[in-house]
Amino acid sequence: MSDRNLQEVLEEADSSVELLRNRGGGSFGFPVVPDEHTHWIEEQRAWAETCSFADQSHHMVDYWIEGPDALALFTELAVNSFEGFEPGQAKQLVLANPDGYLIGDGILFHLADQAFVLVGPPQAPNWVQYNVETGDYDVTTDRDATSGVRDGPPRNYRYQLQGPNAVQLMQDVTEDPLPDIPFFNFADVTIEGRSVRALRHGMAGEAGFEFWGPWEDAETVKESVLDAGERYGLRQLGAKSYGSSAVISGWVGMPLPAVYESEEMRGYREWLDARHIEYHYSIAGSLNSDDITDYYVTPVELGYDHIVDFDHGFVGKAALQQEIDDPDRKKVTLEWNADDLADVYASLFREGPTNKFVDLPVPWRSASHHDTVSKDGEAVGMSMWAAYMVNERELLSLAVVDVEYADPGTEVTLVWGSSDGSRNPAIERHEQTEIHATVAPVPYTEDRR
Repeated sequence: MSDRNLQEVLEEADSSVELLRNRGGGSFGFPVVPDEHTHWIEEQRAWAETCSFADQSHHMVDYWIEGPDALALFTELAVNSFEGFEPGQAKQLVLANPDGYLIGDGILFHLADQAFVLVGPPQAPNWVQYNVETGDYDVTTDRDATSGVRDGPPRNYRYQLQGPNAVQLMQDVTEDPLPDIPFFNFADVTIEGRSVRALRHGMAGEAGFEFWGPWEDAETVKESVLDAGERYGLRQLGAKSYGSSAVISGWVGMPLPAVYESEEMRGYREWLDARHIEYHYSIAGSLNSDDITDYYVTPVELGYDHIVDFDHGFVGKAALQQEIDDPDRKKVTLEWNADDLADVYASLFREGPTNKFVDLPVPWRSASHHDTVSKDGEAVGMSMWAAYMVNERELLSLAVVDVEYADPGTEVTLVWGSSDGSRNPAIERHEQTEIHATVAPVPYTEDRR
């Protein structure tokens, strides 16, 4: 493993954009979980028609923080309000850099007085850990996994049930009556004699639970749920179907963390090394700018403006105050034109260059994807997280577009395919093309969580 830090790697590169565009990695994966348990189409159908089971144990980071200054730490870093945040509650923690660009997000669980755990992709835990180690906070910390990849099993299993039958199934497998848990609250339940913590949650717009406990109980709890699930049409989600579920919910899972420029972030780049995901990030797509900030997004653009609280000081506050009342861009869903997609596939069967392959259900091949969205030939936004959704018979992507083009029904054009001769071996030779798209709401479907 290299002993260089991210700052040193960037200084050796011609530019941060060129470095990230030519990285050899494909899309962010889900270790241990197979691509499919049955077929990804039927697995997608399960969360809309019956019930689905996802194993989230292996790809996320758990970072525990405990002590008198734990809440102060989060208050000083996050855009969120923590007023009334009590043990037994969870919230989406959103972190920005000093210029107001998003670094990352995760789910913060308030476990007990002065005790928390941050769960999610590595970007948010990395930034919090850096501030703990370089700041003056009276806290103790512990961490499971650096970048979501472990040498052995995780400390905790983490499972998720979602779909029309999820609540009834959870009632069936818990030994005592399932408590009435408010949304994004959690409580202790018992399954097969094992103590389990259950968060009232849901993905893909469907009701459900996320639940976890010590790894030694993982197989017992899983078998109990799967056995009972046979009566409810339960299907396990593989990596393909699970990786597509965020699009329908409106969550951009892996935006490029805003850490690759800015002198204020230099210390953080010097702290990040080959153990960290930021060191290995790759970007792809038709957006081709020399300015790395053109690949960034802000919390406001991603629709988190309702959780930004200006009644406390936090990193990025001044920049977000300037943006929040008059943002340039807004998050939308894009419906990709079916005839244009058919032409992309048809290019595989004709003589001459082919268009970039649209792999299903998730078509991107990088940690962070960025396609140019245009209107009448002028760039008006950026498309990011994309997936085909069989229940809707649509290929959808989440995008940020100029506010004047964000109304549902607006017709735009998505530029599909790379134009810069990227040396990323995960991307095949192809010819760039255009795909018409229609702006739609976020989330795309009715929220029944």
